[in-house]
This record gives sequence, structure tokens and C-alpha cells, in this order.
Amino acid sequence: MRRRLTQSLALVWEWGNRMRYRALALVLGMFVANAGAAEGGPTLLTASRIHTMDVATPVATAMAYDADGRILALGNVETLARRYPDATRIDAGNATVIPGLIDAHGHLGDLGETQLIADLVGADSKAEVLDRLRAFASKNPGEGWLLGNGWDQNDWDEKQFPSAADLDALFPQRPVWLLRVDGHAGWSNTAALRAIGRDLSGDWHPDGGKVLRDSAGKPTGILVDSAMDLIDAVRPAADAAHLERVLALGMQAAVAAGLTGVHDAGVPLAEMQAYQRLADRGAMPLRVYALADGNKEALDWLCRDGLYRHADGRLQMRAVKLFADGALGSRGAAMLEDYSDDHGNRGLLVMSADELAAAAAKAKRCGVQVGTHAIGDRGNRLSLDTYAKALGKDAGSDHRWRIEHAQVLSLQDLPRLADMGVIASMQPTHATSDMPWAEERVGAARIAGAYAWRQMRDAGVRLALGSDFPVESVEPRLGLYAAVTRADASGKPAGGWLPGEKLTAYEALRGFTLDAAYAGFAETEVGSLEVGKRADFVILAEDPLAVPDAQLRTLHVRATYVDGKQVFAAPAQ
Repeated sequence: MRRRLTQSLALVWEWGNRMRYRALALVLGMFVANAGAAEGGPTLLTASRIHTMDVATPVATAMAYDADGRILALGNVETLARRYPDATRIDAGNATVIPGLIDAHGHLGDLGETQLIADLVGADSKAEVLDRLRAFASKNPGEGWLLGNGWDQNDWDEKQFPSAADLDALFPQRPVWLLRVDGHAGWSNTAALRAIGRDLSGDWHPDGGKVLRDSAGKPTGILVDSAMDLIDAVRPAADAAHLERVLALGMQAAVAAGLTGVHDAGVPLAEMQAYQRLADRGAMPLRVYALADGNKEALDWLCRDGLYRHADGRLQMRAVKLFADGALGSRGAAMLEDYSDDHGNRGLLVMSADELAAAAAKAKRCGVQVGTHAIGDRGNRLSLDTYAKALGKDAGSDHRWRIEHAQVLSLQDLPRLADMGVIASMQPTHATSDMPWAEERVGAARIAGAYAWRQMRDAGVRLALGSDFPVESVEPRLGLYAAVTRADASGKPAGGWLPGEKLTAYEALRGFTLDAAYAGFAETEVGSLEVGKRADFVILAEDPLAVPDAQLRTLHVRATYVDGKQVFAAPAQ
């Protein structure tokens, strides 16, 4: 009964907001129609199908928008052609138009960085990793640090963490640092460990991290979570030009995938300043909703100067990302009980309970939205407990605090998200990447609360979907496919993994549009195609709400538009 009441209240709340928004949109639509006429002619887009994600007018064949990128009208071609006879025409033919896709959890700088370092994603053995690294080093010779990203020991036959000795044979002097695919562990050679400047032997571990050691107490070369800071402290820092370059590379890759918005999870102040410089130059092809990187300089800046929004509407920072725990793949996710495949290990807390409480209370005082990385059931419970304490009597307000990943929850805690109005920011491809080994990690009982999209949604929890790129691919079509099928690229397992947690294609698309927009306080601007909203949209060769589930994985992006302007066009076939 309580679950049904929660769902009903959520629906009533959403309906009320939608009605208020419609009234505003009608007025705004009249205003932007006049503004468009004054400043430049409108554009008329026509297509075989326009899926608006607006329940009142779910499908159209034409959309008009003004010179500023505000939607003026939606309807059929004949009516809008008569209404806007002098409009610039964009005819998408037999294509399908959908609202611009929003990734609710990604890392644009890291995505750009992957284009400049060794790509180790998908290597199915340690030997292949070493081969790729050798090839990359031959094209990038020198004595500076050799960097790579994307290895995953779970994809190897031995499934064991590698060691510094594996790298030393190839690179005895040049420091090597390779990030694991989840970004929560790194593999270094002896030269990199030596650069740290302290003896890592013994049993010491930094708070929120772990130094893996062999039976003799010597470091193996694997550093987990905050132990990676030891390497970061001695690596050369990126300069301003490099930050701008990797952000630009990341954004271009994102729009090519059909993304018009990204929630960039964990942005340091220096990176935010690089974003600001790009925005000032008009060099941001999509919308970035930045989350500050913990209780550090960026959060202090927000608390001092207030929530940030650039004048062009393409850059915001009004949220902070905190860390409860590590990742499941490196056994750093904080669990209530021992890992099923590693007795005695319950993971780790990246921030202590006191640190989380202090950061959440600070964010609350400053009016900053909180999103906490939580993967294990203990990490998720701690996050919810922290939120309950920090929000207090305001837990029922429109706070939109989030849990990033919400990957493994105790079944007792699942209803708490809806009760507290906490958004689940989840990544469908994490489930299909982890499914070969996830149950082995947590056991049959705990897997019932893992990657639980259907249980979450049916409980009334808002699902904002993303990818966590570059941990996973930036391609949102892969997220749509994973959400609907819960299967790998070859369609296995037949019927999907834990198929009761599947979403429908519409629900998945909503997670990447309206619900992602809501998670960034932007649902009155983007997320659906409605009068008064921004003309952010994607032209697809196929209809994602009509193709067989298996074809979602191979959707083709023909073009991406932000504010009615093309920011990506696929090469002509």
C-alpha cells in the first residue's frame, strides 16, 4: 500500500507540475514566436516521425522553432507549412526525430583524455594489454609517463589483478600508470611506484583506499580508490590548454553519439574554469551540467559565489558529487557483509561517514544538489542515512538529491529512495558489463537488489540514465539496448539477465531525456519537444520506439542539434 501511495503521489505531483508548465509554455510560446519574427525567420523541421516525449502530443511530423532555438509549434506538415510559409526548411525524410539525449553521468574530460592515451578497453588478456601498450609506446616514445585506460582483469582467463613486474619487463625505467576500466583502481610499474617517494611495504593504507601487497608485504603495483592519489600527486599536472583540449574532444565525441547534454560527474574548479573559457568563446556544442568534485575548491566556490549558470545556458554548476565507496569490479564497493568471492573483505568507504555528513550538510546550507557515488549495499545505505540527516524536515522538498549508480541495494533500502524523493542516476550498460561476474561477487541473495531498474521505477523512483563514460561507451544507443534487453552484444543470455528488471523502450528513452533533464533541474527547458522549450533534438535513421529490441544497439545518428543549430552531421554514405 505504501508503495502504491508513493507512486500515486509522484504521479499527482508530476501532473500538477506539468499543468503549471503548460500554462507557462503557452505564454512563452507566444513570446518566442514574436521574438523569432523580430530577430530572424523560423525554421521548419519535418520528418516521418517526431517523438516528442510529451504525453499530450506524443508524435508529430513537423516542428517549428525560432532563430534563438525556442520551439514555436509542433503538429503536421501541412498545418505548420501554412503557418510558417517563409520558414527555412529542414526535411529529415523518412528519419525519426527524438528529443536530445542527455547522459546523466559521464566524464567529458576523461573521455577526451582517452583519445590521447593507450586504449586498453576490451583487451581479453593481460598479454593483449601489454601488446597494445607496446604499440602505443612505439608511437609515443620518450621518458615521460606512459598512460593507459580500460583494462579489466575480469575479462581475462585468470581473473587476477596484474602486477608491476608484468610492466617492468617492457618498461624498466619509464613510469607507467594504467587506469582500470571503472577508474577505481590503477596498475603501475616499479618506476611509477618509485616516483611516489615513500616505501609502500607493510600494512599501511590511505583512508578510503588500499595498496595491494604480496605475501611478503611488498606492493604489487595495484592501487585502489584513494590510494591512486599517491600517483596523481607525482604525475605532471595538466595545464589550462590541455584541460580545454580534452574537454573539447570529449564534447565532440558526445554530440557525435547523439548527446545534447551531459551531467559531468566530479569536476574540479580548474576544469570548471576551462569550461567557462570554452563557453565564453561559444565553443560548447552541448549542455554541460557539472557536479563539483567533492568537498573541495569547486564546492567552496559555489558556496561563496552562488549556483552557477553561464549566460548562454550551456554550462551550469549547482551540484556536488560525493563518494561513499569504490567499485564492484575492484571489490572496493562497500558491502554490509563479506564479498561472496572474497571472505573477510567488505570493500571500503572512500569518504568516512563523518566526512559524508559534513559535506552533505555544507551542500544543504549552500543550496547545492548532492549526488553521491554509491555502489555497494553499505555505500547506498550510508548515502540514504546521510541524506535523511542532512535534509531533515526538508526531505519532502524538491531537493532532487541523487545517488550515482545505486548499483547494489538491500531490498529493505529500495523503497527509501521514493520515500525520500531521491533520484537514482543509473547506467544500464554497467549491468550488461558486470553480469558475467556480479552474482559471484555478491551472491544470489544480494543480487536481487542489484541493477534493479524495474523495482526502482515501479516503486516510484525517478530513473536518470547515463553511461559513466569512458568507463562504458559514450554511445547512448548501447544504454537503450542494455536497458531493454539486459543482454550482451550477441543477445546473450537468451531472454536477458535477471529479465524482470528490464525497462520498455519508452521508459529507457525517457530515462535519457525527460528524467535526465529533471535530475539537472532542466525539465522545463529540455528533455522533451514542447512549445517554449529548447530545440535540442537528434535525427535517427531508425525509430527507437518501433525497431526490434536487438536493433537498438545499432541505431544510426544522422545529426545532432542544440538550440536548433546542427552540432554534428554524420558523413554522407
